[in-house]
Amino acid sequence: MKDILAPANRPVLHQLAWSNLLLGFDYDGTLAPIVAEPQDARMRESTRDLLEQVAHAYPCVVISGRSQDDALRRVRGTGVFEVIGNHGLEPWRRTEPFAAQVQAWVPRLRQRLADLDGVVLEDKSFSVAVHYRHAESRKRARAAILTAAGELDEVRVVGGKCVVNLIPRGAPHKGTALETAREHLRCDVALYVGDDETDEDVFALDDPGRLLTIRVGADVRSRASFFIRDQGAIDALLARLIELRAGSRRLAR
Repeated sequence: MKDILAPANRPVLHQLAWSNLLLGFDYDGTLAPIVAEPQDARMRESTRDLLEQVAHAYPCVVISGRSQDDALRRVRGTGVFEVIGNHGLEPWRRTEPFAAQVQAWVPRLRQRLADLDGVVLEDKSFSVAVHYRHAESRKRARAAILTAAGELDEVRVVGGKCVVNLIPRGAPHKGTALETAREHLRCDVALYVGDDETDEDVFALDDPGRLLTIRVGADVRSRASFFIRDQGAIDALLARLIELRAGSRRLAR
């Protein structure tokens, strides 16, 4: 992985700024810092201001593991074109079977995990997030959650930062959502920034020349091509994209 903000990689972003480019962002850990309580996650004011400018210069989408309504509340007013929730599943046509599947899981999970202190089950209608950040033993809590998940039918288990995401197997994912958005907006190229395991569905897309992937934090196991140092560096990336877009437009004139 290479640092996308390193001077040697400036031409990579410069070339994209000239193109018909779609920008895609995860929310938690990417646009907003990871916090102890998920409901408290907010963008810094500097990030919000920069995102507004970026959304004015490029078509932008946010693809979050949060429910669509939750994610939408957090980016409302920034001008992003679309907010996609539930790891790429919401909104989507023919979601009823996925919702029914998840709602059959919820009571079983609540019963199996009821005795685990510090474990919180979040029902997002189309997926379930089981948080264990506040468990006395995160290792034991995670093992118990995975055991309970293994008893469910047709479940896809995706890890995260002190969370286990349970998603219907075969449901659209973040990669599907980004490709659909790119087709809908008729963009030639996409750039996507994410930080977590569910973002690997985008990073793993095999689309040379049409997709640039950036991970928040370097990780040799990731399929992303580039990285930024940490979540705080998102402001520098957004500022660079704004600067390059403005420069390309001046030269075009």
